[in-house]
Amino acid sequence: MHLLFDLDGTLVDSFPGISRSINQTLTAVGREPLPEAQLLQFVGKRLAVIFSTLLGADDETLVDRAVEIYRPLFDEVGILDSRVFPGIPEALATLRDAGHSLQVVTVRSIGSANLVVRHFGLERYFDAVHGPDRTERSGDKADLVRAALDLAGADARDTIMIGDRADDIRAARAHGVHAVAVEWGYGTTDELRAAEADYFAHSVTDLVSYTTRVTADHRVLRSAPGWR
Repeated sequence: MHLLFDLDGTLVDSFPGISRSINQTLTAVGREPLPEAQLLQFVGKRLAVIFSTLLGADDETLVDRAVEIYRPLFDEVGILDSRVFPGIPEALATLRDAGHSLQVVTVRSIGSANLVVRHFGLERYFDAVHGPDRTERSGDKADLVRAALDLAGADARDTIMIGDRADDIRAARAHGVHAVAVEWGYGTTDELRAAEADYFAHSVTDLVSYTTRVTADHRVLRSAPGWR
């Protein structure tokens, strides 16, 4: 199977670093910092979307300034407030050893995404990391899923997207990819149910067990007469 993993909220608990970096950015542009509870909804969103919303600004120059202030704050300091979710490295090793191909699909800019993956020593598990170029102001995560499928030469029926937000589920569904929602991330149950995830993984162990079951069932189905 081809496994596509979201980054923030799925592999890495980055919210402490993200929220601190957002508030430092708001202070730097003359705005008041916000309670963490108000910032949780923005994890997994593009920086331009985050700051245009928080600043209430149609002024692209101000938004671009905020984005440029934020980036080094997270990449140099905020990353130190982040951590890999417990059990993730072991799960990735198990999945890799089982013969699955693994890729990261994230809306974090590609440079920052690679930095995070390397910082936590996760690069050994992944064939590729997909993220937008830092100059892109908008984009659809479904395009990144498509890029991952193309790189692996993968059939959508042989692929699982694993993430914690509704955007992950929608991006998978756009290409007929099986979508698994993880419950240890930042998305709410209501959000993920509304997006119609195919499965809810209650824990990292549950995720590995489910992937093993799906793979076994899939192999049986693939070998059945009349498979299309």
